[in-house]
Amino acid sequence: MRRVVVTGIGAVTPVGNSAAEFADAIFSGRNGIGTITRFDIADSKCKVAAEVRDFDPAKRLDKTTIRKTDLFTQYALYAADEAMEDSGIAGTVDECRFGVIIGSGVGGIGTLTAEEDALAAGGQRKVSPQFVPKMIINIAAGQAAIRYHAHGAVSAVVTACASGTDAVGEAFRRIRDGYSDAMICGGTEAAVNPLTVAGFVNCMALTQSEDPGAASLPFDARRGGFVLGEGAAILILEEYEHAAARGAKIYCEITGYGATCDAYHVTAPAPDTTYVARAITDAAAGLDVPADQLYVNAHGTGTPMNDVGETAAFKQAFGDDAYKLHISSTKSMTGHMLGAAGAIEAIACVLALQNDTVPPTINLLTPDEKCDLNYTPGTAVKTPLAGAISTSLGFGGHNACLAFKKI
Repeated sequence: MRRVVVTGIGAVTPVGNSAAEFADAIFSGRNGIGTITRFDIADSKCKVAAEVRDFDPAKRLDKTTIRKTDLFTQYALYAADEAMEDSGIAGTVDECRFGVIIGSGVGGIGTLTAEEDALAAGGQRKVSPQFVPKMIINIAAGQAAIRYHAHGAVSAVVTACASGTDAVGEAFRRIRDGYSDAMICGGTEAAVNPLTVAGFVNCMALTQSEDPGAASLPFDARRGGFVLGEGAAILILEEYEHAAARGAKIYCEITGYGATCDAYHVTAPAPDTTYVARAITDAAAGLDVPADQLYVNAHGTGTPMNDVGETAAFKQAFGDDAYKLHISSTKSMTGHMLGAAGAIEAIACVLALQNDTVPPTINLLTPDEKCDLNYTPGTAVKTPLAGAISTSLGFGGHNACLAFKKI
């Protein structure tokens, strides 16, 4: 099996619109959560979200592309442009062995709601001919393929909040198993709108705290639901020998990917954490680093059931070594970016290894006795790191995990 490395990263997030800004934010513990500005929240039970701020697509995208794409695609293309630039891979790879996998949870839901309003107000003639190609979930990957002449496998992964992790994992497998030499992969989401918020509120998933500093509280006893976030994260994966031959900057190696399903309930995690633990052990099987040099970016949503179950899964996967792990949830700063969450958290792992620094779980002030592992409360920790894993869990019972190793 071939080795796979990360050679480029790009990000659009609630804490910064580049990978460098994201890195500075997560290591300094900057909170990207605030009062919702996208719509009138007077009648909403949820008042806060982690919105992308000061986003100007024109810095990287042309006017025609902007006009013909939903915001979720704009986020993805913007992050992909940064990642491609960072990797320097353009023109160095066989186009038929260059592919794209970009996941999303709900795709162009902003376009969907806008065009439904147009239909209700003016009938069929008022619906844009761009409606379908702006809305469909695979279009972010399709647009990226067009932009970067990727003629290999191009697809979208839709596994709810595990979409970004599964996209990176499936891209890793394509390269490892010899089907591709390089892949653009990651996740994207732009769903801060009244419909999405109402849906999550009514299924009792979102926090109702109005205090941005007490809203996203992974592993804290005060937690009461997740904070909706948005953005995109893109990684360039490349076969190691291909990257080395062209003198590419190599961030780290991806050594494993695990994916399982609880097959239990459409929204609730299974009480038995066997299948989460199995995804973790499958991903970490080839990692072989000391537990005290392993960073774990937890799914860490701040919902009552997730955090207790995930803690149990870490114990099941690592045994007594679970207490030696350096764990944190960057969702405490970014909120939950849904289909983009796993991809941005993969980048957090890459950055943690590069900087030998564990990003914190901010606002973790009241530890839950059932969440008794080292969740890096408050501030970042500088420590030698040899490996990292990132876990993602999604509605439908999807569990996914990626493993990274320093080179």
